[in-house]
Amino acid sequence: MSIVFAFLLWVVTAAPLGSAVLSDADITRILAERVESKQAVGLVVGVIEPQGRRVVVHGRLDRKSDRPPDRDTLFEIGSVTKVFTALLLAEMAGRGEVGLDDPVAKLLPAGTKVPERGRPITLTDLSNHRSGLPRLPTNLKPLYWANPYADYTVDALYAFLADYRMRRDPGTAYEYSNLGVGLLGHALALRAGRDYESLLRERIIVPLGLRDTSIALSPAQSTRLAPGHNRSRTPTPNWDIPTFAGAGALKSSASDLLTFLSASLGLTESPLAPVIAQTLAALWPRGGGGYQALGWHISGSGAAQITWHAGGTGGYRAFIGMLRQQRTGVVVLSNAAYGIEDIGFHLLDPRRPLAMSTAADQEAPAPNR
Repeated sequence: MSIVFAFLLWVVTAAPLGSAVLSDADITRILAERVESKQAVGLVVGVIEPQGRRVVVHGRLDRKSDRPPDRDTLFEIGSVTKVFTALLLAEMAGRGEVGLDDPVAKLLPAGTKVPERGRPITLTDLSNHRSGLPRLPTNLKPLYWANPYADYTVDALYAFLADYRMRRDPGTAYEYSNLGVGLLGHALALRAGRDYESLLRERIIVPLGLRDTSIALSPAQSTRLAPGHNRSRTPTPNWDIPTFAGAGALKSSASDLLTFLSASLGLTESPLAPVIAQTLAALWPRGGGGYQALGWHISGSGAAQITWHAGGTGGYRAFIGMLRQQRTGVVVLSNAAYGIEDIGFHLLDPRRPLAMSTAADQEAPAPNR
């Protein structure tokens, strides 16, 4: 009897046959440790593989509630938005509406001054963080730090660009820039004569079959938005990012992000397959042995090479990552401001250790403090 019980227990807790990712039981243990150590409130993990998809949840939507998050719970995904903006750039380039190497100044209103050094800043420079622009504009001075981008205007952006003096030539070095990708999203929307969200919805979100990836939420979606929590696990306001929407304004769910990864991995057919391939085709050195694709970070090599992006806002953290050779992807979502990207990396490569105490996500579009 004990042998039979042990076998049945292994069947229950083991990962699906051929899975490159930990079992649901092991994932639950990791999430439970994170919640019990008070580094999370609610957590959702999604796994997509050739065998199918699965979702594991732990915790709750709010410390005063017993309701857990689920696969359709919405989270702010912060800088994961940048991958969508890169897709939009590639899609518009495929239509001939823009060129990847077009100067961004070409898309801005006549008379807008954009800094130059050596050569103009191109759209590709903005997407792959090689523009020479800093992480954030120096004239970002929020009235309310809990919602830091809400009052930053287009006029303020143009004023910063007019006064900024570049420290290096574009294309010569990697420097992560929320400003750069925010400017890219703004410029693409101007070129199309649309606001960023409606353009992204028409060109990327609807073709990919995403139901819950958006900036503005419907009343029904709002009921499924997990409340965000700061590092004290106290509820904190959602962020409004009107000018830099392309850098970090999207909200999404594990279900939608798994659908997005499925298309990115070629597990499902997509009309955007050529566009997705283009964002992953070219690589630029990122430092530390890593690379930058169009919108994506690349770490590691061979079968263990991880294509990923992380993001965060004042009350949320998000991670998406892929083992492209194994056609496997992982989503991690949290409604608290503690880093969870170590969980994503560990699930894709168990040799990468978990960090039970992590600094705030360096990829989050948070202002310097």
